[in-house]
Amino acid sequence: MKEQLENIKELAIGDFLNAKTQQDVETLRIKYLGKKGALTAILKQMGSLSAEERPKFGQLANEVRDLISGTIEKRITELKKEELQQKLGSEKIDVTIPGKRHHLGHKHPLSKILDEVIDIFIGQGFKVVNGPEVETDYYNFEALNMPKEHPARDTQDTFYIDENTLLRTQTSSVQIRTMEKEAPPIRIISPGKVYRMDEVDATHSPVFNQVEGLVVDKGITFSDLKGTLESFIAALYGKEAVVRFRPHHFPYTEPSAELDIQCFSCHGKGCRICKGEGWIELLGCGMVHPKVLENCNIDPEIYSGFAFGVGLERIAMRRYKIDDMRLLYENDMRFLKQF
Repeated sequence: MKEQLENIKELAIGDFLNAKTQQDVETLRIKYLGKKGALTAILKQMGSLSAEERPKFGQLANEVRDLISGTIEKRITELKKEELQQKLGSEKIDVTIPGKRHHLGHKHPLSKILDEVIDIFIGQGFKVVNGPEVETDYYNFEALNMPKEHPARDTQDTFYIDENTLLRTQTSSVQIRTMEKEAPPIRIISPGKVYRMDEVDATHSPVFNQVEGLVVDKGITFSDLKGTLESFIAALYGKEAVVRFRPHHFPYTEPSAELDIQCFSCHGKGCRICKGEGWIELLGCGMVHPKVLENCNIDPEIYSGFAFGVGLERIAMRRYKIDDMRLLYENDMRFLKQF
């Protein structure tokens, strides 16, 4: 039995020193030291030894067990170091290699124009006010001097949710809400999305963006309106830009006007871009109708004001010489990268 112990010791130490992984070590541990292992099988035979031989055999068996256990711990420590070195080698980062370039995006042309418009009007003392896109009929039409059955409603095909709720057709509703809450002087712009049942084509969309402005104070005249808009156009398109005010009609302003800008391409001579007219319609404006002021509990005998509204897409198309509004919404990177 002593020879068997020596034989097990030599075989076990050789096997453990040649083990390639920690799993191999565990398999060998069970083979030699497990409940059905080789060393355990030898120990079960101690009952056949004499009383004098048992202590000596037991001492030798314990020495073999301790030697095997020590070899196991040593090999596991070695394998852990080897695995760590392999992992560090495979996951090593070369900090001298140039990093991958991250492509940064940029603002959409409509966002760029909106930021510019806001900056211009803030510089003139305006503040930005927002309002709900789902509106009531009162704020979208009635308070703006367009009661039910008013013919002006026919020019704005509207998305109705129910009889008195709709998607706003203009941001003028924000002006009404502001005049109800704030006492003059008032000087605001209200940018945002508006909705009309227009067919999609090169110049129309059922969803587009507006920027409307409102000023209410004592002694406001049409000259203030002209000066404000001329300064706006000069800041947006340059001091060489030429504008004209053409009489028009809006139910919520009186008098009313359209502001046209001289065609940048032909300088008033007439071309394809301006359809031979020499001028391009840009925005609508006028003095706030007294009835609108009364609807907001503002005395028209004391206060007066002006309002204007411009389509953001129209400004962007003029600025970037875009001839199809749909390009602004299609998210074609080949188009957007130009800006």
